[in-house]
Formats: sequence, C-alpha cells, structure tokens
Amino acid sequence: MSQHDSQLILRIWAWRKILIMAIICGAVLSAIASLMMEEEFQSQVILFALPQQSIGAQFYEEVKTNDILEYGETEDAERLLQVLNSDRIRRSVIERFNLWDHYEIDRTEQGAQAAMFKEYSGKVSASMTRFGSIVIDVFDKDPEMARDMANSVSALMDSVSNQLRNDRAMQAFHYAEESLLGAKREIEAMEEKLGELRSKGIYDFPTQIEGLNEQYATALADGQPRLAENIRQKMADLAPYANVYNKLTTQLESAYDQEAVLKKRYDLNKLDANSQIPAAFIVDRATAADKKARPVRWLITVMGSASVGFFALVWLLIQSAIKEND
Repeated sequence: MSQHDSQLILRIWAWRKILIMAIICGAVLSAIASLMMEEEFQSQVILFALPQQSIGAQFYEEVKTNDILEYGETEDAERLLQVLNSDRIRRSVIERFNLWDHYEIDRTEQGAQAAMFKEYSGKVSASMTRFGSIVIDVFDKDPEMARDMANSVSALMDSVSNQLRNDRAMQAFHYAEESLLGAKREIEAMEEKLGELRSKGIYDFPTQIEGLNEQYATALADGQPRLAENIRQKMADLAPYANVYNKLTTQLESAYDQEAVLKKRYDLNKLDANSQIPAAFIVDRATAADKKARPVRWLITVMGSASVGFFALVWLLIQSAIKEND
C-alpha cells in the first residue's frame, strides 16, 4: 500500500462520523422520497415476429419460396418494433384508455403533447431480447390497466401491420383489376369480330378450306365441272378473310393466356388486400400483476445513501486540499 493510499484511509477514518451522518441522512431522505413515489405494477407481453409474406401466393403460386409457418428473422423483428413504437399505436392507446385523464395531463396546456409523450414513453416500451423475441412492457398504478394496455398494444400491432400490408396489396389489386378488365375488353372485341366472320359462314377457316379442297378434287375426278366450279367459287369467297381469321385466332389464343395470368394476379392480390394474418406469434399474453414492480425502495435507499456518502467524501477531500494549499 502506497503512502498516498495510507493517508487517504487515515483521512476517511478521521471523517468517519461526518461520513456516517451523511450516509444516514442520505438513507433517510432516499427512503422518504421512495415512500412518496407512486407504486406501479408491470404487465408484459412476449412475442416473436412473423414474416410478412403474401398469403395469396400460398394459395395461387405453384412454386412457394417461403413457408407461412416459419418464424421471422431479425429484420422482421426490427420492422415490427418500428410499428410498436409508432405514433399511430401510441395515439390509439392514449385515446382508447383516456390517458390524458389517467395521467392527469391537461391537453389544452402548452407542451401537453410533449408531456404525454414523455409520460407514455416512461410507462410503455417495446424492446428486442437476445433471443430474437420482442417484449412489450407496461407499468401502471392499476394492475388491470397495465394488463389491458399491454394486450391492447399487441392487438393494435396486428391491426396496423395488416392495414399497412392491405393498403399496399390494394394498390396492386387495383392495377391487376384494371389490367384484367382491359384484357377482357380486348377479348370481347376480337370475339365480336369472329362472330361477324361466322355470320358470313366462316367458322373454322383452315378446316373449311381443307374440306372444300377435298370436295373440289373429288368433283374434278368424278367429271363434275359445274360442281367443281361452285366449290372453287366458295373457296374464292372465303379467301379474302383468311388473313383476318388467322390473325384473330392467333391473337385470341395469346389473349386467353394473358387473361389467365392476369386473373391469377387479380385473385392473389384480392386475397392479400382482404386477408388478416397475425404479425407475430404471442408467447405470453399480459396478466394482472399481484405485486408492485417499482419503485424498488431498498435499492433507492441504498443508492441514495451511497451517493450522499460519496459526495460528502469528495467535498471533504476538496476542502482538505484547499486548506493545504492555503
């Protein structure tokens, strides 16, 4: 032990009565302060984030790249934390539980919003654990209030997450709907043109021409020139419509394939726009606590007495140093 350390110990021993009095005073003041603090009960919800996947893809896609039953990754939990700590949920909880009156804050006063934000942040929190789960903690003087608020926050989390996903899917659904209706209109226009051709006796141009060719060859072989000429005239009457018919049938086949794809996208986005799936897997729901969580009075008393004793020692050392320099 150095000489400096020995001198410090001797000084502390010399000041022992003052330090003990300071520690006792600190303990008494801290105990009184802790007794004046309002007791609060804690309720807690523990959950795991789930990946926000397309529910429609699970029904309509042949190849599924994700499993709807799997747990979310760290990124999913971080995104869910942003939702839990969002102003949308905070305002909903404040209004639902009338926290202005409960926390005795006058919303008409200047700085009321800041005061409410500070009070709410001190009593409601959401954080991620080292296990990848999310914990929602709510403290309140009423244990049932704390329970209801914690469960409400988790329920609002699902509601907000679904709304965000549904809004995005609804936009995609409108685009898919417009595209599908456009494809249907094109098909109807082409089918109408085919109907006009059928009214002129053109039902299946390749098959009809093939049949007339066979009849024409048979008539010539049988020595029936008048019949052959009639058949040739029929083929001549059909010939101007060949390109139109072939083009329409080719376009219709492609349009039907496109319509099937658009219909699938329409159904997929419609399901996503209207589906309500959980954003998290709830491990433990909040219950009403039967024992207060804070303040921890013994800890406040110990920390208070230790702090006062430490500052008293520092003050005595400063005073001693000043006297020595004088």
